[in-house]
Amino acid sequence: MQLHKLPVSGAASHRGRAPRAPCVVKPATYGAIVKQAPRSGVRPSAGPADLSTNYVIEPVSFGDDAVLECPELRSKLIARPSPFVAHNNFGGGFVSDGDRVALNSMRFASADSAGASRANFDGHAKGAVSVLEASMDQLNMTLPPWAIRAGARKDIYFDPTQTTAAIVTCGGLCPGLNDVVQGLVNKLTDYGVPEGKILGIKYGFRGFYDANVKPIVLTKKVVDGIQLQGGTILGTSRGGANIREIVKRIDMWGVDMLFVVGGNGGNAGANAINAMCRQHDVPCTVIGVPKSIDNDILLIDKCFGFDTAVEESQRALMAAKVEASSARKGIGLVKLMGRQSGFIAMQASMASGVVDACLIPEVAFKLDGERGLLAYLDTVIKAKGHCVLCVAEGAGQDLLEDGGQLGTDASGNPILKDIGAFLKEKFKAFFKDADIKYIDPSYMIRSVSTTTNDRIYCKILAHNSVHAAFAGYTGITVGLVNTHYVYLPIPVIIQAPRKVDPRGKAWNRLRAAIGQPSFQ
Repeated sequence: MQLHKLPVSGAASHRGRAPRAPCVVKPATYGAIVKQAPRSGVRPSAGPADLSTNYVIEPVSFGDDAVLECPELRSKLIARPSPFVAHNNFGGGFVSDGDRVALNSMRFASADSAGASRANFDGHAKGAVSVLEASMDQLNMTLPPWAIRAGARKDIYFDPTQTTAAIVTCGGLCPGLNDVVQGLVNKLTDYGVPEGKILGIKYGFRGFYDANVKPIVLTKKVVDGIQLQGGTILGTSRGGANIREIVKRIDMWGVDMLFVVGGNGGNAGANAINAMCRQHDVPCTVIGVPKSIDNDILLIDKCFGFDTAVEESQRALMAAKVEASSARKGIGLVKLMGRQSGFIAMQASMASGVVDACLIPEVAFKLDGERGLLAYLDTVIKAKGHCVLCVAEGAGQDLLEDGGQLGTDASGNPILKDIGAFLKEKFKAFFKDADIKYIDPSYMIRSVSTTTNDRIYCKILAHNSVHAAFAGYTGITVGLVNTHYVYLPIPVIIQAPRKVDPRGKAWNRLRAAIGQPSFQ
């Protein structure tokens, strides 16, 4: 991986900072934290001249045992027994630093095997890895066979009674944000972090330095029951990652652990924060919790909230089925989220069993001609009197007259024109007497509370994130890979969005189930 220099507003560099001891007594309230004096001989104050204008993100490295190494701060901290040793972690035992999870769960016999391609088959032959259906061309680095297993360690590197933690939620809403926040607070408290030492940063990264927004103190009482509602108790926003200002506040407030719940943009911000903290000897662990309603995080089996979004999306598809089947020549058209990745549309279509055609960004299609979408839907309507079409918002952008894309938002995501409205007009022109119902659930699928599986998943992700911080890891994210929880260096998962593999089993399983042609 190449080294990248990221611009930061500021003046000259100051590298001669003494690392802070992990057992410094800090005030119990946020107001006191902001007003505290610099710690003499331990941690100098971070003024504008203390942070350089550039910083370097270190490359990902592999261990001697072919494991994907995770950065850590252990050399600057003091090891001590975990408070959970007394009861053997509630009877569940501990994870060893030597435990490994296989990144590569399958080896293809040939490029002709179902789900294989020449790229990932060649990758296997070279010892590379293809996890699930993340194509090799999405990975800019060759990965080793093993990842570090997530979980509680017997030794920890922070004194819980002297630890201050901060939690921030970034990017768009996703089911499960409150579940993760609650899980983080509860597990931090279980470790022994006192009340008043867990800060909730409001409205994303800009909440660190916006004069009109102050952090809130999070306790078990504050987060009690928040998992029953959608959204995030902390609020969120896109962009606003002024890394220099964020690291200044981390240093000023004496934050030892920062938990960033976000997608590719949020994790990229966490990676940059960690890089600047390392450059300026700010001893704060930075842990990412990957969030994406589109399920487009590389390597990870699935993102939290995805199952909930698919479940909610089915409601729109079922409604479209009722509307279409109740009308003469009825057409139910449903547009679902999925800018660059069509996982929601694909899985909701498969699960619902009512969709006649599904369109996703990864697979091009044409409207006209004998093999086009319009001719196929006409055949379906003639056969059973109605049809249901599911389209991801990023599909078919090449068909829009002006290309469709309108730049990017604050998180770097493409802004798209409405493919749903475009298709509706095309259907009106082609099917003169059809009854067309266009349903766009849009933000409804992301603003609901989580389903049971997601709720459990969020808790485990949150708990493993806290375990990672106390184990001294930093610049990492936690996720489920091949059904096991692992720690991954953040740069690995933010190389590119994960996409549906058009040659993969999941997409072709859907096509086989509904009899969908290629539309080419």
